[in-house]
Amino acid sequence: MALKRKTKVNSDFSMASMTDIIFLLLIFFMVSSTVVIPNSIKVILPQSQKQTTSKPLTRITIDKNLNFYIASGSQREKQVTLDEITPFLQERYNQEPETFVALYADETVPYGEIVKVLDIAVKNKFKMTLVTRPQRNN
Repeated sequence: MALKRKTKVNSDFSMASMTDIIFLLLIFFMVSSTVVIPNSIKVILPQSQKQTTSKPLTRITIDKNLNFYIASGSQREKQVTLDEITPFLQERYNQEPETFVALYADETVPYGEIVKVLDIAVKNKFKMTLVTRPQRNN
């Protein structure tokens, strides 16, 4: 004769282990998100007391080695020559006439290089913004 075992079904479900897993995932994502380095160019901006509130969609960057980079929207910066900036900006202007162009120039860049880019904007009637970082009051 076979013995029948009665097994008791536990209807209580403990959420403690599920909570631990969620908490560990939260910590993992918080720590890993601080490790992610954005794809951008290191530029030390000069300080300024006035800050603009416009959000430019098109960017021109000049790094300390006098390399020119262009990008639009969330695109990654692409290295170009000075001559390639004008066609890029004209194409952007044709797509969106009201767009602002932000010029990011390292504080070590000679002013003459910045003026070259500003001249391109003036000749083509682009709306240009020179990007700076806020001045800290010590």
